[in-house]
Amino acid sequence: MAEISKTDKPVLVLLHGWGVNQGVWHTLLNDISPKVTVRCLDIPGFGLAQQLPSPYDFDAVLAELATQIPDNSMVCGWSLGGLLAIALAERYPSKVQQLGLIAATPCFLQQPDWPGMKAAVLEQFSQALQRDLSQTIGRFLAIQAMGSLTAKTDAAALKQAIAAFPQAKPEALQAGLGFLSQQDLRDSFASLTQPVAACFGALDSLVPVAIVTELQRLMPQAKMTILTKASHAPFISHRQEFLIWLNNWIESSITSCD
Repeated sequence: MAEISKTDKPVLVLLHGWGVNQGVWHTLLNDISPKVTVRCLDIPGFGLAQQLPSPYDFDAVLAELATQIPDNSMVCGWSLGGLLAIALAERYPSKVQQLGLIAATPCFLQQPDWPGMKAAVLEQFSQALQRDLSQTIGRFLAIQAMGSLTAKTDAAALKQAIAAFPQAKPEALQAGLGFLSQQDLRDSFASLTQPVAACFGALDSLVPVAIVTELQRLMPQAKMTILTKASHAPFISHRQEFLIWLNNWIESSITSCD
């Protein structure tokens, strides 16, 4: 768990997405507002969190993460990390004072009334994992960058960022795909009492921008930002614009809590 310590500051917890680890945040750390203490957590089974809860399921992963999050934190999750952050806000409300989402949704799977990923895409990844783990992650990283004008560079940057940490456990990767395909937290999201801010890429092929309208219906008071030329990893492809969003959210969150 990486942490930049700033005594007596609010804590900002960053949660990564599927197939990667806390390394995705490390190039941002020096440019995040000095008004917070930043904690980059690894989801169990990813990065430095090599110990797996038993059984490895959604509830156990949430419980493990909750033990590492101080009360009244700002919790910001990207992709799968955002799904987990929504569940943490509902089930461990004392931990999450402010919720931030990056290219994340309470329901990743496409439904008749809900834009999202097609079930066949997730199923293909699930089957491919069992054949070739590293190639499957590589393909997933490439898809995350699709649409961005710098897609090839973005995918390479993601790959490099995660390479400094241990490879994800196959069980965690398989279960993570299950979380993305099975969890539908729309009701949970709509019932949250914490302030929510979210950042999306207009060119995202995994979390289509049409999701923003649906999220706003579920939570009219949420603050949604769309980066017009970004894809699924805006903090890689559009670093400066993303940092402006993140630091503005931090600033407004701290001000609202004073």
